Amino acid sequence: MSPVGEEASAPEEQEEPQPPVGHVRVVYLGPVAPHWEVQSDYGDTALIDEFRQRTLARLVLLPPHDPQFRRNRERVVRDAERENIALEWDLGFPVEVPPAGELDADGAPEAASPGA
Repeated sequence: MSPVGEEASAPEEQEEPQPPVGHVRVVYLGPVAPHWEVQSDYGDTALIDEFRQRTLARLVLLPPHDPQFRRNRERVVRDAERENIALEWDLGFPVEVPPAGELDADGAPEAASPGA
């Protein structure tokens, strides 16, 4: 057997962050369905349309106060990161979205201390 080349076993170098390939704004329309609208300022139309479909499928019946919304919002955030899409939320009130690294195994933000 021949030894594995150094190139194959060397860790990948960190690539510089690339500029976003598109921008999406997810807007909460209110308590009457449909609750959500996905708007785009720029980007490949096909890529944005596919992202819009996935986002609306995750959020279609969920108002922001629903407990499932937080979990699905994190999935939308990770999807945008994978696609390199700049994501903006307009819920009508300020919302803090934790970084994807602070999620537990099912995609929900890690639980804070019980009194929090």
